[in-house]
Amino acid sequence: MSFTRYDSLKDRTVIITGGASGIGAAFVRAFAENGARVAFLDLQQETGTALAIELGQMFVRCDLTDIAVLREALDTVRAALGPAAVLVNNAANDQRYEFASITPDEFDRTVAVNFRHVFFAAQAIVPQMRELGYGSIINMSSVSWMRGIPLLEAYASTKAAIVGFTNTLARALGPYRIRVNAIAPGTVLTERQRQLWFQDESAIEAARAQQCLPDMIAPDDIANLALFLAADDSRMITKQCLSINAGSV
Repeated sequence: MSFTRYDSLKDRTVIITGGASGIGAAFVRAFAENGARVAFLDLQQETGTALAIELGQMFVRCDLTDIAVLREALDTVRAALGPAAVLVNNAANDQRYEFASITPDEFDRTVAVNFRHVFFAAQAIVPQMRELGYGSIINMSSVSWMRGIPLLEAYASTKAAIVGFTNTLARALGPYRIRVNAIAPGTVLTERQRQLWFQDESAIEAARAQQCLPDMIAPDDIANLALFLAADDSRMITKQCLSINAGSV
């Protein structure tokens, strides 16, 4: 297969959270292959360093749940690469909890890992985009809040909140030509998903049976949509939540 390349992304600074592995790593590779200057933030030191060396891009180790540390990391990227034209808020963790027994600390941790850093990363980057006179913020949602998946009550709540945040921020930033969109993936078989939730073929086949299309969704499929939403080709698309679900919702 051959996919579109986006010349408008060349030499633009792109920031990706949670970029060391899984879908995030696919984002890093895709934007690098399109000529962008990519910086990605993640806690995984060894994996992140290896990917940065392989692709010749910038990795900053960062605990995204510590907003002061997050802001410092974004300042470091700004100093090295210039103002960001694209922010991909990707980092997340779909930890399962029993609704009857989830604790306030576990709930707060879920919000911190899946939503709070999305809000404050955007807050920090918007002034840079206003300086440029344009920008694209891409927030990662999920089909979990649409489907109502058991054990994901807390996680799904954060992913629904991301859509509300996306819609409201898009309205506020439109006059500055800053676009804000969300992507809601269906079942994507990353290595983590295989290890935790899809350890045997029966689980994979059950997920496949819910889809209209027979192929499982790959991280590259999500990255291809992110490239489009970041590029000038989608310059009039904002305030949208686009789902890549193979027809499963």
